[in-house]
Amino acid sequence: MARTPLVVALMLAAAGLTACTTAEPTAEPTAKPEASAAPSGSAAPAAVPTCDPRASLRPTTGLQIPAGSHMQKIKDRGRLILGTNQGTVLFSSRDPFTARIEGFDVDMGREIAKAIFGDPDRLAIRVIPNAERMDRVEDGTVDLVISTMTTNCARLQRVDFSTVYYEAGQRVLVGKDSPVQRIEDLGGRPVCSVAGSTSLDNLQKVDPKPALVVRADYGACLVAFQLGEAEAVSTDDTILAGMAAQDPYAKVVGPRFTEEPYGIAIAKTHPEFTRYVNAVLERMRADGTWARIHDRWLGGTAPQPPAARYR
Repeated sequence: MARTPLVVALMLAAAGLTACTTAEPTAEPTAKPEASAAPSGSAAPAAVPTCDPRASLRPTTGLQIPAGSHMQKIKDRGRLILGTNQGTVLFSSRDPFTARIEGFDVDMGREIAKAIFGDPDRLAIRVIPNAERMDRVEDGTVDLVISTMTTNCARLQRVDFSTVYYEAGQRVLVGKDSPVQRIEDLGGRPVCSVAGSTSLDNLQKVDPKPALVVRADYGACLVAFQLGEAEAVSTDDTILAGMAAQDPYAKVVGPRFTEEPYGIAIAKTHPEFTRYVNAVLERMRADGTWARIHDRWLGGTAPQPPAARYR
């Protein structure tokens, strides 16, 4: 299908912009993958213990900041450092006109900054690739990651997650004239997803398996789709909705074939910060803030926010 990629030029131009007021350049350390196969001849990786991936630490009582806590250190620094991406329209993407990174995930970060500082603008954004999200949490480059990140038992071996703040599921984006109805219709055909994502892992398990086209971020997957390098894109339906909003020749099809509960990733060394973030999320569910953020970015009638689950 001939497709005029109206959004490609905007996205490529936006990717080169730097928003001085909201984003900082990301560091360039060598990333270790979120999961890797064992070297040839070595023992297989240890099995991941089972867990309840939706369960998090119980929240603090109130939003006061104790002296000496990690939250006090963030407050003394004068900014909360958020790790996210710039290519997930509606959740975290760079506006090509203002160069600001904005969306549902960014507004979640702004609410946490507001709780700490009384000012949602005390938020510094660092753009990080999906495959580096846990690395940057572990090494302290960022205070937290909010980036359409699925909480699961494998990831919980390395980082803590907040309670679930959004429920998504994986589907498929194809051209408007495509006969494809579900992921199984794409066996052996090129489907794009992102390195370091659970979406890519899920595609490895589909039968028949598609031919995987791997890109660094979802903006690059949309470009690959528009240039004909991939017949489809498969990831969370929330992300695909943002792609479809950019490309009038695309549609999202099929039922969800996974569950993707989004959590906020925080270093295991700061459990008091995880508890504090969970208290912010409790407040957002109760006072309507979550619903207002949903309405602003996703429209329609906001559903009930995901119920908190604690361990």
